Amino acid sequence: MIRIFRHYLPKGLVILGLSEVFVLWGALYLGSQVHYGGFATHIHLAATSGRALLFVLVMWVVMTAFGLYKRELKEGPWGYFPRLVVSLALGFLMFCTLLPILPSLILPLPVLASVVLVALCGTILTRLLYLAVASRVAVHRQVLVLGTGRRARAVHVLAQGGCKRPGFHVVGFVPCGEWEDTNGPLVLRGDQSLADIARAHRVTEIVVGNRDRRQSLPINELLECKLAGTRVMDLTTFFERESGRIELESLNTSWLVFADGFDQGILKTWIKRAFDIAASIALLIVCLPVMAITAILIKLEDRGPVLYRQDRVGQNGRVFPLRKFRSMRVDAENGGTPQWACRNDQRVTRVGAFIRKVRIDELPQVFNVLRGDMSFVGPRPERPFFVDTLARDIPYYGYRHTIKPGITGWAQVRYPYGASVADAIEKLKYDLYYVKNNTLFLDLIILFQTVQVVIFQDGAR
Repeated sequence: MIRIFRHYLPKGLVILGLSEVFVLWGALYLGSQVHYGGFATHIHLAATSGRALLFVLVMWVVMTAFGLYKRELKEGPWGYFPRLVVSLALGFLMFCTLLPILPSLILPLPVLASVVLVALCGTILTRLLYLAVASRVAVHRQVLVLGTGRRARAVHVLAQGGCKRPGFHVVGFVPCGEWEDTNGPLVLRGDQSLADIARAHRVTEIVVGNRDRRQSLPINELLECKLAGTRVMDLTTFFERESGRIELESLNTSWLVFADGFDQGILKTWIKRAFDIAASIALLIVCLPVMAITAILIKLEDRGPVLYRQDRVGQNGRVFPLRKFRSMRVDAENGGTPQWACRNDQRVTRVGAFIRKVRIDELPQVFNVLRGDMSFVGPRPERPFFVDTLARDIPYYGYRHTIKPGITGWAQVRYPYGASVADAIEKLKYDLYYVKNNTLFLDLIILFQTVQVVIFQDGAR
């Protein structure tokens, strides 16, 4: 893993992304050489650099929006290739629409088509090589877990099923304390020291998974392993890095106190506010025709109000009025008691079903962002009724309200639509990760993934 601005990125995907940038750049360079008959001068090369920069930028943005740099896809590893073809085709069309604005960058259409063909072949070969290398266990990190309890076993669950390409392999568990299981699967120890086990299994990381560290933690053995070059990490930090969430079961308040992150300085607040305003105005300008058409369709369907107003809980528990396009019947909550939305909810109108799938119903929240009630990116704002219930039942739930809620967020793009207490617990894990590590860099990643969620209609109900 590589940590960039506090956000963990798989090293393999970073290398893949850089490799494909070079492939795209090289494809346009070759196309320009063909255009100039193989005799490009330094003037021609300067023009080629401008074209290549624009070409790479457009293609890379579209490829990222199509989810080509996600750790896993619901279609599996081979789902990257259909998305790759579509994204390059769409990127080609976008690149062509930009060229009339920049006449100095224009290339003949046949040359551009050949450039995209070369880029497609190059990126497919790069992807095949990446999948071949990533699938080999030899390149995975060898992880030894200290502890045999449920918390420690969660690492093995993550390696086997929690992520399609976890990038690590659990070599075994070492009992830590008299009460721990010494006969379970993958349990190691005997009379060997931790250092001997680490050397024998070529361990690269040791994850401390036991909760009680006051008497049973072999601190000297761990120090010996660390001095020998083996990384030592606590369970919560390991899950944060590998899954992009903070596991509540392994979380201690002391970890929240001493961990890095949770920075909310004045400069950071100003930068985020400027980003919110710029992004909201841009979205409003682009989507204004869509919003107008949506309002007309909602009005025509049942003559009810176009917008609906709900109280939501914002930063520091402050309640504010949130407005969305109405997607349910006017009498959706006649009983007066708030209800979770469910799959195939009968209260949803025909127009509402569509706008919920493509997230058009969320667009009026732009005005909440401009007013300062919300941020463009942040935890989803919930209703006071649900917040009171969830804060009572779920530890650390109130910490998600230390920052402004958002139109989109880390939990929204990483987990399906939540409609139960169990879903709220899972989404809180991602919200806490965002509260701890939020930066402009992570916000941009979330915006790219939001586009992918909208295109492939993930999570809406």
